[in-house]
Amino acid sequence: MGLENSGERVERRAKRRFVMEREIRYRVLDQDKIIAVGCGKTLNLSSNGVAFVTDRDLPMGAFIEVSIAWPALLENRCPLQLIGFGRVLRSAPGSVAVTLEQYEFRTLARAVPESAWSARSDQKLRRWAEAVARG
Repeated sequence: MGLENSGERVERRAKRRFVMEREIRYRVLDQDKIIAVGCGKTLNLSSNGVAFVTDRDLPMGAFIEVSIAWPALLENRCPLQLIGFGRVLRSAPGSVAVTLEQYEFRTLARAVPESAWSARSDQKLRRWAEAVARG
């Protein structure tokens, strides 16, 4: 963010951010290997990125997959989750900001335990990271 002559902050982000506190789970890929799996709470969200609170620092530039519990229900009965793929933009003690370069909504029939999220196949994350690396 920059400063105008009056001293007021100027928003330089291309997309508007919305304050949203939701559960988030993530997996970080580095050189074709999952190096971190964790969870936290979102701080804000836009169509280009998400900032969230977590208990660990993540490597800048690493590929990341996030899963966010969406606040709306499909047809007022089916929970949704937002699955996104991007890169770690900033990481500081307690908070992380990542880009969202690709995302999709998925239905969630029931609550997914942490162990299922960690064990789930990471092939989609790997394929996305390979495609981005190729250009």
